[in-house]
Amino acid sequence: MRDPRLERAIGVIYRPETERLSHYFKARLPDQFDAVLHFDETRAVKPLEHSAEWEAGEPPETFPFGV
Repeated sequence: MRDPRLERAIGVIYRPETERLSHYFKARLPDQFDAVLHFDETRAVKPLEHSAEWEAGEPPETFPFGV
C-alpha cells in the first residue's frame, strides 16, 4: 500500500482528450487516509424522507447538479 498509485480526482469535468493527464494523480493511501473500507456490494441510496416527487419518480429540481 505504500507504493504510489493512480487516484482519480473527484468533481472534475470529463474531457477524454486530457483524462489521464488532468484527472489522475499519484497518491499513497497510508499518507492520505487513516482507514480504507472496501465493499464488495453496494446499492443506490434512498432519501430518509420520501416526498411526492420521489414517489412519482420525478428528478429533483436541482438535477443533475444536486445542490
